[in-house]
Amino acid sequence: MSTIVAVDTRDVRFPTSLSLDGSDAMNPDPDYSAAYVSIGTDAGDGLTGDAFVFTIGRGNDVEVAALDALRGHLLGRNVEELLADMGEASRLFMHDSQLRWLGPEKGVMHMAIGAVVNALWDLRAKRAGEPLWLHLSRLSPEELVSLVDFRYLTDALTPEEALEILRAAEPGREARIAEVLEIGYPAYTTTPGWLGYSDEKLSRLCREAVAAGFEQVKLKVGADLADDIRRFRIAREVLGAGFPIAMDANQRWGMQEAIDWVGALAEFDPAWIEEPTSPDDILGHAAIARGVAPIRVATGEHVQNRIVFKQMLQADALQVMQIDAARVGGVNENIANLLLAAKFGVPVCPHAGGVGLCEAVQHLSMFDFVAVSGSMDGRTIEFVDHLHEHFVTPAVVENGRYVTPTAPGAGTEMIAASLDEFEWKPERTDALA
Repeated sequence: MSTIVAVDTRDVRFPTSLSLDGSDAMNPDPDYSAAYVSIGTDAGDGLTGDAFVFTIGRGNDVEVAALDALRGHLLGRNVEELLADMGEASRLFMHDSQLRWLGPEKGVMHMAIGAVVNALWDLRAKRAGEPLWLHLSRLSPEELVSLVDFRYLTDALTPEEALEILRAAEPGREARIAEVLEIGYPAYTTTPGWLGYSDEKLSRLCREAVAAGFEQVKLKVGADLADDIRRFRIAREVLGAGFPIAMDANQRWGMQEAIDWVGALAEFDPAWIEEPTSPDDILGHAAIARGVAPIRVATGEHVQNRIVFKQMLQADALQVMQIDAARVGGVNENIANLLLAAKFGVPVCPHAGGVGLCEAVQHLSMFDFVAVSGSMDGRTIEFVDHLHEHFVTPAVVENGRYVTPTAPGAGTEMIAASLDEFEWKPERTDALA
């Protein structure tokens, strides 16, 4: 038996604003950052559970403070008991009424809880000697359902319906495990599309994306319509007719403005419009979806919990679900989101990029393929080639596909030297200050 003896947190920030990596219509100068947590035990095996909350700079210290607030829930706990029932482990944090008051189930506290839950899954998968996607894929339907909090969901998805979805996928699991190990998972790239890039850089990176095997590119839009038209024309000329080009407004518009702006770009045949308006505006998304059809609406990176996803699906407000590994309450809540998407027949194309999001979310998509949806059709994971070198097991993309990870864990452990080098201190005066 072992005990949790350490919960270490770090404020880690990378000065990506200096090169305008990540720049978009709402976030012109992000410094990709991680509020990082590492859970240590006295087991003597050297294994830790590691995870993070992704932010874009200022406020990362606030997120670290939220992680620190959870330390008392972990120190002294029996590790084996905690990891044996991850549904109960999640509820340990989610159902703390005083912490829940800060949301409830949204915002800074909810993301911190998600990071701790993800860190426990990282530790559990490491102890099992399996990558997280495989570890989850080998749980029974009953075990998976036990992980989900169905409160507020049963008008759209009951535990019995979730069991049916998982049992229907169960017979083909081993074949799909072999398939994803052999061919990986489709990826698309946002690398060419940041708003701060020059036209020449956009053109060059689009050519490089095709050469690298990507079958979809995404462009940031929403700051200036004339600029968007010019940039879309450049991308379409480079990529050719029929090549999927998604676009992302990062919440820039109101409802009617979104419909009008997307209409002005419709001649370029966009694959989807992402985050056209506030992530909390369910009815606005539904109206936009009707107004821009047949162009699809994609959203989810800022959707704060399973309840909002439920309502968006009920309202037909999104046609592409973009789960995020570090926004909601961890692996458990994302399993709920995957089951909701399967119930409504909506493809899941996760948000990634940032710091470590590619590393984390690939496990959820691969689990979805093996144990939930049973399909990669119409599904793809975002890829941005930033900061992977700072992770112990970095995400790898070859020929436009994620190479399926085989190392034990969730892929969320950062290299110690990177943590030391990029830990933020208040006295810094560079782009991070």
